[in-house]
Amino acid sequence: MEVGVGRNRTTIADFVLLGLTENVGLQSILSIVFFFAYVVTVGGNLSIVSAIFVEPKLHTPMYYFLGILSLLDIGCITVTVPPMLVCLLAHHCRVPYAACLSQLFFFHLLAGVDCHLLTAMAYDRYLAICQPLTYSTRMSHEVQGALVGICCTVSFFNALTHTVAVSALDFCGPNIVNNFYCDLPPLFQLSCSSIHLNGQLLFVGATFMGVIPMILISVSYAHVAAAVLRIHSAEGRKKAFSTCGSHLTVVCFFYGTGFFSYMRLGSVSASDKDKGIAVFNTVLNPMLNPIIYSLRNPDVQGALKRVLIGKRC
Repeated sequence: MEVGVGRNRTTIADFVLLGLTENVGLQSILSIVFFFAYVVTVGGNLSIVSAIFVEPKLHTPMYYFLGILSLLDIGCITVTVPPMLVCLLAHHCRVPYAACLSQLFFFHLLAGVDCHLLTAMAYDRYLAICQPLTYSTRMSHEVQGALVGICCTVSFFNALTHTVAVSALDFCGPNIVNNFYCDLPPLFQLSCSSIHLNGQLLFVGATFMGVIPMILISVSYAHVAAAVLRIHSAEGRKKAFSTCGSHLTVVCFFYGTGFFSYMRLGSVSASDKDKGIAVFNTVLNPMLNPIIYSLRNPDVQGALKRVLIGKRC
């Protein structure tokens, strides 16, 4: 565990992740459960991407964003679950310091893009329902690319800021992380130096990555709801609400668990409840998204069937 004292006085060379349980028998069961969850998640999200690619009716901005969201979900679960499976099978998990920071960076990068992409999808629904006459020009291919570029840029700098700030902390021991992957709150608890700056950065990051996107999403859907209620056709209202309902469900799951995880820095130690929320963040959310988006969408369902039988229209 010990290394030479450097300029930032860090004396920990690696971290030991406790994982979800220390019961060896239960670890073997969990490795099977999470392996199948990983396969289902990757397969489900790749199916969504394939369906969007092969179905001409899905070549629209909404499904362009959905395809990118599916790729991000694959990335998020790949950053956390395969290393966890290795640890479960080995019944021990020692992670090098640099690998821990790398996992922290990539998880926050991908999750951050997820945050802002959900906002872009809400803006797309606002334009499609409230500004249909100018929708094609306001949501052109150039605009779509610019929105994705902004999402990636903001998320990159947010993830980089947090990673650099954590690397500047002193870790003098112990090196036991009460979680199954490296994340900010558990690492803050191990620091033997002040985390005041890190807390401030987390608050600012939560504002830009969570609060502002949630406000924009709420405003977009307030306008959408008002516009939909003015539709006289019951079938028209049903179709509009069905396309927005899936997105709102994903937003509630994603932001609800995210706020619970990162706005509770006052807690002294991580609990099993925190691990449960982490499982929801890293495993269940990416696994449920393809189901939520295809459940009430006949276009996606039809495209998925064509992908599975190898037929293209």
